[in-house]
Amino acid sequence: MSSESETLSSSASAPPPPSQSEESSHEDDSKSVSKKAAKKEAAKLEKLRRRQEAAAALSNATSSLSVEEDPLSANYGDVPLVELQSKAPADVNSWTEVGKLNEAMKDQHVLVRGRAQTIRSVSKNMAFVVVREHGFTVQCVITAIPDVVSRQMVKFVSGLNRESIVDVEGIVSVPKDPIKGATQQVEVQVRKLYCVSKALPTLPIIVEDAARSEIEIEKALQAGEQLVRVNQDTRLNNRVIDIRTPANQGIFRIQSQVGTVFRQFLLSENFFEIHTPKLIAGSSEGGASVFRLDYKGQPACLAQSPQLHKQMAICGDFGRVFEIGPVFRAEDSFTHRHLCEFTGLDVEMEIKNHYFEVMDIVDRLFVAMFDSLNQNCEKELEAVGRQYPFEPLKYLRKTLRLTFEEGVQMLKDAGVEVDPLGDLNTETERKLGKLVLEKYGTEFYILHRYPLAVRPFYTMPCYDNPAYSNSFDVFIRGEEIISGAQRVHVPELLAERAQGCGIDVKTISTYIDSFRYGAPPHGGFGVGLERVVMLFCGLNNIRKTSLFPRDPLRIAP
Repeated sequence: MSSESETLSSSASAPPPPSQSEESSHEDDSKSVSKKAAKKEAAKLEKLRRRQEAAAALSNATSSLSVEEDPLSANYGDVPLVELQSKAPADVNSWTEVGKLNEAMKDQHVLVRGRAQTIRSVSKNMAFVVVREHGFTVQCVITAIPDVVSRQMVKFVSGLNRESIVDVEGIVSVPKDPIKGATQQVEVQVRKLYCVSKALPTLPIIVEDAARSEIEIEKALQAGEQLVRVNQDTRLNNRVIDIRTPANQGIFRIQSQVGTVFRQFLLSENFFEIHTPKLIAGSSEGGASVFRLDYKGQPACLAQSPQLHKQMAICGDFGRVFEIGPVFRAEDSFTHRHLCEFTGLDVEMEIKNHYFEVMDIVDRLFVAMFDSLNQNCEKELEAVGRQYPFEPLKYLRKTLRLTFEEGVQMLKDAGVEVDPLGDLNTETERKLGKLVLEKYGTEFYILHRYPLAVRPFYTMPCYDNPAYSNSFDVFIRGEEIISGAQRVHVPELLAERAQGCGIDVKTISTYIDSFRYGAPPHGGFGVGLERVVMLFCGLNNIRKTSLFPRDPLRIAP
């Protein structure tokens, strides 16, 4: 079956774009190229839509002509809509998940539902269908048998469209030779097969093409064979098909586990979950990267973080809180690690003595998270690794902590000059990550006591040197995933810091006022969910770990 993706070149293997701090000189060019690519992609999609409509019309016109007299016709066919409208309750235990089919089930009768991933007609008397469910596949064999399976049924199965949803009833068998084209090492000898939902005859991308690794493509090229390479824009334009690949199924199950461990660990540490507003009157982080909007005649914006309100919760005697929710950043960042909307994992807590108490939570939380992913997501990590090979993350049982000054010194010793009171850019972060790995054998570490000038207005200055702050960043594979700090809880200092960062104090007056009624010392941190998954799995672009990514040029699907 032909695929629109056959004409598309790859962008997935391209090197990551420059860091945000380095990209200003190239931003206009990037926008121009991206807009041209978007227009080209839109034209291809319109062409594909016309082809699909024509193919669907032809399929509907011929389907009524393909019905032949068959005494076994009740064993196959399209399921009428009325049968799918929850007509009568049935025992869900009668169904078997594809991923649970195994050799121990030999000769058992099973009922499975999945997508027809590939259909291969061998003859008028035999056809094969690989059925896929949640990333697992099984080979189903349809063989004409007198009074059991008719030739008409074989013909019906051979005419199925890829990605159609089918119900299959049959007997489990164990072939002598290993099955290369499916995850399950058994076959289903089909007795009944029904099409629950038809896919279009022509698909914009084929799952097998989208699931192919760069290594496979390169090996084929060396052998003189050209395989389809599906580029990133095509994937994202057809995301509902793209996320059916085994790697994507794994990525988003891993992402789910990250959120689950985050929540469960913090609950076990006496935190509780809150939900803060995403429509706010003023900027929560400062700067220009804010989405502004009209709120019933009043100026408002989308929250850049839950920062202000989670601190207000601490002032309300909540003690320890966390939130999992959307974060919005109106940055024109065309990099491999920035999005305009992402999922934030945020924590705030009272501090008794030192901001290291917050870092202690980070340490134990992420070690527990990494352990859980390695133990509970083994199949998912394998699925990701087959398409996007990566080395397991190296981390210590007790997370390494370095001061910012120590990190700067390591860079200087390696011949890299950096501003001791400035921030680290993407290139220097990666370089420091390599140095840390070489010296300490870890790809996960904490860098703390950052210069105050590069931190948000609500960050507490150091007691011994106001040029530095009680803050920290956390890194995976040389890229930052967490920013955290002790917060300013003194209202006068908070207002002074806000003004110094160019924030209109009137727009955050309720936030500052909340500290006038008595506020405990406190601190916290924020984590980007998509970035954690991207770096844990060694992926090269954050769009791979965002279900439906939003960047400066993409707001659909």
